Amino acid sequence: MAGCCNNGQTSGSVSFDDVIKTRRSVRSYDATKTISEAEVRELLASAQEAPSWANQQPTKYYVAQSAAMVDSVKNYIGGNRRNVEGAPVLIISTFERGKSGFFRENPANELGDQWGAYDNGLANAYLVLKARAMGFDTLIMGMRDSDALRRLFGIPENETITAVISLGYRSGEPRQPQHRNLDEIVKLF
Repeated sequence: MAGCCNNGQTSGSVSFDDVIKTRRSVRSYDATKTISEAEVRELLASAQEAPSWANQQPTKYYVAQSAAMVDSVKNYIGGNRRNVEGAPVLIISTFERGKSGFFRENPANELGDQWGAYDNGLANAYLVLKARAMGFDTLIMGMRDSDALRRLFGIPENETITAVISLGYRSGEPRQPQHRNLDEIVKLF
């Protein structure tokens, strides 16, 4: 697996554990580095490999790559605008409602459309891990003006906007957050 290693530098091979251990929510990007359309396509093709309810693949991505579109998106992400300065790509993540979690057009259980959000989260997890494996960094943002983003990208009304994800190269080393003790979140029986 080609991709990341220490300080955002790339190497010929990196383990999955290294990808997980070095992935951070990055809030400072190197504005001198760019990401090609081919690299974005490779990244999103990996996100497409994520499992989804009955292979419905409800996740959709809208990608701002041009400087003008990136600047436009920044107007709609509130206080995160300063966190994504220098990021060359911003990705809007959505899911189509009424696909995941349904059987013959009826909710299969009490979660209903929440399965679409679950499937979208899985795809986004694949996206951020693949990004790190490729030497890129990300920040998943929930603060956004969904209506304005919907108008900007022509996102259909049947899609729920879940996040804006910045994509770029870290500028400096982000701190590693303290995690809860494993026994606080796991119950083995």
